[in-house]
Amino acid sequence: METLTPAAHRGPALIPDIAAAPNASWLAPNVGKADWPFWQRVAFRFFCIYWLLRIEPWDYFRLIPGVSFLLRPYDAAMDWAVRASNAHVFHVRETLIPMNGSGDTSYAWAQLWLLLSLAAIGCVVWTLLDRKRTQYDRPAYWLRLMVRYYIAAAALSYGIIKLFVLQMSFPTTSQLATPLGDLLPMRFSWLFIGYSTPYEIFSGAMETVAGLLLLSRRTVTAGLFAATGAFTNVVMINLAYDVPVKLFASHLLFACLFLLALDSKRLIGFLFLNRPTPNTTAYDPVYRQPWQRWASIGVKVFILYQILFTQLQFSWTRYQMAKQPPPPGPFVTGVYDVRSYVVNRDTIPLTSTDSLRWRDVIIDSNAAGSVGSRDPVFWQRYRRGYFRYKADTAAHTAAVWKTSTIPGDSTFMFTMRYEVPDSTTLRFIAPIRGDTVRVDLVRVPRHFQLAERQFHWLSEYNR
Repeated sequence: METLTPAAHRGPALIPDIAAAPNASWLAPNVGKADWPFWQRVAFRFFCIYWLLRIEPWDYFRLIPGVSFLLRPYDAAMDWAVRASNAHVFHVRETLIPMNGSGDTSYAWAQLWLLLSLAAIGCVVWTLLDRKRTQYDRPAYWLRLMVRYYIAAAALSYGIIKLFVLQMSFPTTSQLATPLGDLLPMRFSWLFIGYSTPYEIFSGAMETVAGLLLLSRRTVTAGLFAATGAFTNVVMINLAYDVPVKLFASHLLFACLFLLALDSKRLIGFLFLNRPTPNTTAYDPVYRQPWQRWASIGVKVFILYQILFTQLQFSWTRYQMAKQPPPPGPFVTGVYDVRSYVVNRDTIPLTSTDSLRWRDVIIDSNAAGSVGSRDPVFWQRYRRGYFRYKADTAAHTAAVWKTSTIPGDSTFMFTMRYEVPDSTTLRFIAPIRGDTVRVDLVRVPRHFQLAERQFHWLSEYNR
């Protein structure tokens, strides 16, 4: 459900938690050394390779000067591998669309098949070359840590922006004026959450709490249960309402279940068999030298700065900006009916079959609005044409762009002249497809009950 911000899909670094055990070996987890069953060793090899490629934990070190440069060959190789494997093997789409506002693009699916294939091939090779090894206790510690911070980073990223009510916004006037049946399921679910500030904050609080619990070894299990509940809800919304973040949300939920499964024997005994259960030590590192502990603290602080403090700072800055009232524009916001629509001096009557004529204009803000028209010159969404504009109040002109939510999708359309005879009427004169279009508008007192944010403790009837 969520249009991800850009860092949310990146994984955490493999960083140790803080623990003190100066006489133990370097970062050897305090777990037993019993032999693993064959199937368990094979499963570990597969998931170790897959999660490493999926999470890419080295990405969190890109803030260090020079690291991004060093990772360029890997990035280029992975991109080439995705496209080449799709062209010769997977054939998801002939032309791959990279991830944008959607995380379920053809590129994302081709990448998924590639990573699964690489994990399977790597597992077979690893099994053949490492037949004599009987357990992976130490690598399992690092795998748990990597996946754990992957979940925590995503939970904090999505949770914090919801706490500041920044992910889902209250419906705009254009959205309120759109018939319910014209909305797609994803937008319907987005507006459902954005409509209620308390619900969005509650959702964000659940994800944030889960992320914070995962940052401490003592509360990892509680964090996994909290994250499992939160992400199960997210996955179901994404599946039921066709929200294009299904792959990422499903990976987050699977990551939670993966870590819980590694601890299943202990959890089943406690939750279902009512047996005394010892504390888990699977997340506990131990150190031999003091500098190793301090180095671990430094790395952890570096990672926490990125997944927690920068998220708080970014969200707080955006929240402060959102609270500032926008500067007034030349047009009063609201719904305007089209009183007359003239093309090259010919008045065009309103008919049910004319898809180009404007029926109404909605000014949402001092920079955006929409037109009740199916004219493809505008960005079409939910049977309305959307536009952005920048007014020159001295020249009484406005530059108009066809701009969608797709990054980089902005096309200049025309510069129109405008007149504002009074507070309730407007006139636009715009060159469209070589024609001169003059539109006379009158603002109407359109009222939307949904915008009243109605709430009643006592309700005698269904409303």
